[in-house]
Amino acid sequence: MTDSTIRFIRRGQTVTLVNVPPTRTLLEVLREDLACTGTKEGCGEGDCGACTVVLGEANQGRVEYRAINSCIRLAHSVDGLALWTAEDLAADPLIEPVNASKSPAGAAPVPPDRPAGLHPVQQAMVECHGSQCGFCTPGFVMSLFGLYQNEVCEGRTVTREGAQAVLSGNLCRCTGYRPILDAAQAMAQLPPRRVNEAELLSKLELISATGRWDDAKNTENPAYAMPATLPALLALRAAQPKAQIVAGCTDVGLWVTKQHRTFEQVIDVTRVAELRQIVRAEGRLSIGAAVTLTDAFAALVADRPQLQSFASRFAGLPVRNSGTLGGNVANGSPIGDSMPLLIALNATVVLASVRGERELALEQLYTGYRQNVMAADELLAWIRVPLPAANPPGAGAEPTSVYKVSKRFEDDISAVCLAIRLQVQGGTITQASIGAGGVAATPARAVKTEAFLLGQPFTQATLRAAGDALAAEFEPISDMRASAAYRRTMLRNLPQRFWRESQRLANSSLESLTLEVMA
Repeated sequence: MTDSTIRFIRRGQTVTLVNVPPTRTLLEVLREDLACTGTKEGCGEGDCGACTVVLGEANQGRVEYRAINSCIRLAHSVDGLALWTAEDLAADPLIEPVNASKSPAGAAPVPPDRPAGLHPVQQAMVECHGSQCGFCTPGFVMSLFGLYQNEVCEGRTVTREGAQAVLSGNLCRCTGYRPILDAAQAMAQLPPRRVNEAELLSKLELISATGRWDDAKNTENPAYAMPATLPALLALRAAQPKAQIVAGCTDVGLWVTKQHRTFEQVIDVTRVAELRQIVRAEGRLSIGAAVTLTDAFAALVADRPQLQSFASRFAGLPVRNSGTLGGNVANGSPIGDSMPLLIALNATVVLASVRGERELALEQLYTGYRQNVMAADELLAWIRVPLPAANPPGAGAEPTSVYKVSKRFEDDISAVCLAIRLQVQGGTITQASIGAGGVAATPARAVKTEAFLLGQPFTQATLRAAGDALAAEFEPISDMRASAAYRRTMLRNLPQRFWRESQRLANSSLESLTLEVMA
């Protein structure tokens, strides 16, 4: 195999690493190869956030900043990008003080007793006492750095709710989070610093990874391939049908860190230009398989705002920044949360190979536990979601909800995921679409319950009976996340919650329940 070299920008300089195995993680490279031990390993599975770093990628003349988990991210995936760890914020010459005349409103001058070298994120953590034992602190700092670049440097106000959403992938057992949230809001009031994007973009252009593998230029296949176009990707897949396909590695990374699996050859789809696109045309939303979960859910929420809460709970932000919608669907885990929603939205998938393309309903993709109908030379290329109906007068309402039931409210894997979409006209259910996860060997459509609902009056009694039908339709198992009985109970109860929410009844869910009401 060829091409085991990685190049990325760190502290304004090009870092070049050679002979890097394809399944070596970014965290291993940082801690063991570069001695950057400030980035911590806590869980090794993308749950705790102690390993969080920020990546910068050129995008239409700007730098796009994303906080990601380095413990499950393969090192080769950062080839051609910029990288920051907690050790870099005060040492990066490209992070420059901003002229006082251009400082954000309210930014204070540097007091004589305050070190000038600290980044505002770090200084705010110090002044707000945002660290106790300190193990998780580097991860919090990096998530806040991503927030600083994306919000503060763009002149937007950091709210407490916004900061909490950004920190959803960072866990701390010491501080209680309040001082960290204080720091998130305080950092905008400190003397500003920002990345010199013009200089960084020029450096990124010099190490551009575009065309790292191109069938017109290479006669050998690299151990870690990142084709830049769809034809190159499909040709490589046809030539190497046993290679491991990766995108954000939020699941494959666990195979490496927890199962100690290795792969002789890896094909990374995240640089394929065609698969990074989101297109609205012909009455549907087409989401490329390499679109991140963050961007994919933003597109879905733009059409259906009621999905915002579910989108933010899908996973912690670093996981959503790394993982892709295509990867979640192709992986086919029965507890993958995107599939029940997409099934309820009547989504289809497009499978592509050098032989052509074929399109099928998403639920038809799966044949068994983590098994699917894709041929050895095929790849999932797009997910296509019908746009919401315009709902002209008389067309009726289209209530849609998706429920994630898990032990922890944020950053946890579901025990049950249920999505319900109904079309109601004149008080009668004219269409029903229900997707379920965590209750069968594959993500599934509740065909029998859908059939039961058609033609029924949209009433509480009907939704209660639908819950009974759901509980009878599936035979969930007991595992570490929930018992079979608990899962059946959720299937039985969630349609009633759907009814309450559709009627806008008070305290139908945790999202609407206030502490004042509980008191």
